[in-house]
Amino acid sequence: MSKITVSTAHPFDQALVLTPVTVTAHEHGRESTRHWQGQTPPAYGNMVGPFGGITAAQALQAVLSHPERLGEPVSLTVNFAAALADGAFRVEARPVRTNRSTQHWVVVVSQTDGDGDGVDSVVLTATAVTAARRATWSAADAIMPAVPAPASIARASMAKRVAWVHRYDMRPCAGEIPAEWNGAEADSLTQLWMRDDPPRPLDFPSLTAMADVFYPRVWRRRALMTPVGTVSMTVYFHATAAELTATGEGYLLGQARAQSFFNGFFDQSAELWNEAGQLLATTHQIVYFKA
Repeated sequence: MSKITVSTAHPFDQALVLTPVTVTAHEHGRESTRHWQGQTPPAYGNMVGPFGGITAAQALQAVLSHPERLGEPVSLTVNFAAALADGAFRVEARPVRTNRSTQHWVVVVSQTDGDGDGVDSVVLTATAVTAARRATWSAADAIMPAVPAPASIARASMAKRVAWVHRYDMRPCAGEIPAEWNGAEADSLTQLWMRDDPPRPLDFPSLTAMADVFYPRVWRRRALMTPVGTVSMTVYFHATAAELTATGEGYLLGQARAQSFFNGFFDQSAELWNEAGQLLATTHQIVYFKA
């Protein structure tokens, strides 16, 4: 398996740097390299802790860095158990079953909670599936919507108090964030072009992060600045590394909507296409909101 090389020039690549930590795997009594040390990146800071998309990307990076990995990502599910505090964290990526063409992973991110007991607290759990894909019949029923080209759309203005939004060039086609927080209800649909800022060649971690760039659907639906927090996020990958490489630094078109807002939680589904019209990923979330 080829070694993954990470450039430290781009803020996203800096965030992906994970330092291997060799520990003893107690169940086998042998040395293992399934643990890594990471750092929350200030460039991707959110109102509380880091942007969830960057944390999901870091969890996936641990899988991609594992010497026993088979194939490429097919799915990733991330459960946000608690907000990460700014600083260091530990991530464990462990293959729990390897079949002939698929591999199943469990990922745990933990941090020292500062209570002095020396035990880290779990802040994130994740599962992933990687697979050795083979060329077969393929088709996509999800059709990319007809929207203006990204060059013809003005870049969205971003809030200065949240760092991570400045790491993306986002150009809304429909469903912009409400201009007035007046409680006026609307549909939950948003369409926008997006890419890393500064531009960066697309790969699985950056695609994972961009699946989470959409502002909360409840804000669009109700035009109220409601406290929210993603509880669980799944990304399904519909492309190989070759298709992502071919996308390069181009824009992705993202389309997101909600299906239901019920008793403090809402869901969100989204699709991401490249400029050539190829569906690269679909994603689903369940999000807590305070009514």
